[in-house]
Amino acid sequence: MTKRTRKRFVAGAICPKCKSMDTIMLFFENNVEKLECVQCDYSEVQTEQQVEKAKRENESVIGVFKPD
Repeated sequence: MTKRTRKRFVAGAICPKCKSMDTIMLFFENNVEKLECVQCDYSEVQTEQQVEKAKRENESVIGVFKPD
């Protein structure tokens, strides 16, 4: 039996590459948080340690992605 990865869209998020709104999805794969745009090939990853550090720095924020 294959474990399904739960993917969630981020409401109101704008892709840094193609500038499309509501096309960014967030999911975990092998304890790595991934962010992908379904419109273009933009993607970004954060390790569990980076996510935890961002949570501690921004207590009210679930996760923080900092586009380049």
